Amino acid sequence: MQFEHLVEINDPLNPLLDPLSREQLWRGLVMRAEAPKLFVPWLDECTLLEREEAMLRRELRYDALRIRDRVTFTPQQTVRYDVPEQGDIPQSSLVVTIEEPQPGALFVRFQYDDGKNDDDMDAFYNEFRRSAYQEADIDTIKVIRQLAGEGRLGLPM
Repeated sequence: MQFEHLVEINDPLNPLLDPLSREQLWRGLVMRAEAPKLFVPWLDECTLLEREEAMLRRELRYDALRIRDRVTFTPQQTVRYDVPEQGDIPQSSLVVTIEEPQPGALFVRFQYDDGKNDDDMDAFYNEFRRSAYQEADIDTIKVIRQLAGEGRLGLPM
């Protein structure tokens, strides 16, 4: 299944939303990779196995399920999550990209790929997955806004 969607970050027509700077947004997306328990409450544990300047290897534990992944960063642009095939878990990826079509107009594109082509038998199940991914990504942006409001992502614009 391949799926992507876009989340608008700064809406100039909504005065109730405090705008985020690109730097705050980037710091929030990096924090999602480094401290995922802030974003995924049902995650039991995240262990950083390896860290380089633009890469993390992690092990995520959800009860008895353990998933290893690799996260790579292109500063101020993309965060890429790659999950290799492991046990019953198929290979998959998520690419999170900051888009700024004009100064201050920020969007985040989320692109999911599980390496499989959609077919009719999976269509019903995949629709639920798409909806769950989209809700989780919207929640990610809510958490980033909260962290920014608490001053944990640097100075406002």
